[in-house]
Amino acid sequence: MDRIPVTREGFQRFRDELDRLKRVERPAVILEIKEARSHGDLSENAEYHAAREKQGIIEAKIRDIENNLASSEIIDCPPGPKTRVIFGSTVKLEDLDTDEVKTYRIVGPFEADINKGLISVTSPIARALIGKGLDDDIVVEAPGNTKEYEILEIS
Repeated sequence: MDRIPVTREGFQRFRDELDRLKRVERPAVILEIKEARSHGDLSENAEYHAAREKQGIIEAKIRDIENNLASSEIIDCPPGPKTRVIFGSTVKLEDLDTDEVKTYRIVGPFEADINKGLISVTSPIARALIGKGLDDDIVVEAPGNTKEYEILEIS
């Protein structure tokens, strides 16, 4: 099985979330189910069915995180100045069409969250950035359009 890259911070966030789900969420939903059962007939007990559905969601999240952690490989960025974009780099870019400046960090697919500026190493923009240096221009081929950026900063 191929290992999936993950930052040390992302790996720790997954472990913390797994711990929270197992220590807090799972026991809480078990209590909710127990309480709902005490109300009698389960066939028409909306609280019971809602709690069981919630339990299923929690258990699915636990399995998903455990699978992600099992297939992950922590990749650390080397310390010191960054001259090239690598996995884990934070990159400030200028959109050459709009002059808009964006900052992204290149992370593993499991930890990507565009709303937080975390982009997957497998995304079109990250693939275009890897190996490039300061002041390089990149062309990103995405479905439906092509964008050009200049690399302003690498950290």
